[in-house]
Amino acid sequence: MEEQGEKIATNIRKGVLEYCVLALLAQGDKYGLELADELVERNLTASEGSLYPLLARMKTADLVTTRWEESDTGRRRKYYAVTDRGASHLRQFDAVWNEISGQVGELLGRRHEHD
Repeated sequence: MEEQGEKIATNIRKGVLEYCVLALLAQGDKYGLELADELVERNLTASEGSLYPLLARMKTADLVTTRWEESDTGRRRKYYAVTDRGASHLRQFDAVWNEISGQVGELLGRRHEHD
């Protein structure tokens, strides 16, 4: 991807990352590294370094809860779960995303028709 395209992608990712985290947690509770790996695999974030501050803000905003659980290796892991408030935010995002992406797609489609 060219430089300008990467800048656009980075800005979009930053704007939707919180909702991507909520969508992953809506599928089931996950620990931090598990979330980070899934987001990196989907090219939605570059590293886990940006994820943990976001998770802390999401916890403060009551979008997620946490609990400690021992793993198979005996290490304790902090698991994240979506709250009712987080689920509500995700539903609202879904509705807005569908509307905006449809409108943008329509605009881009019209633009390409006239090129």
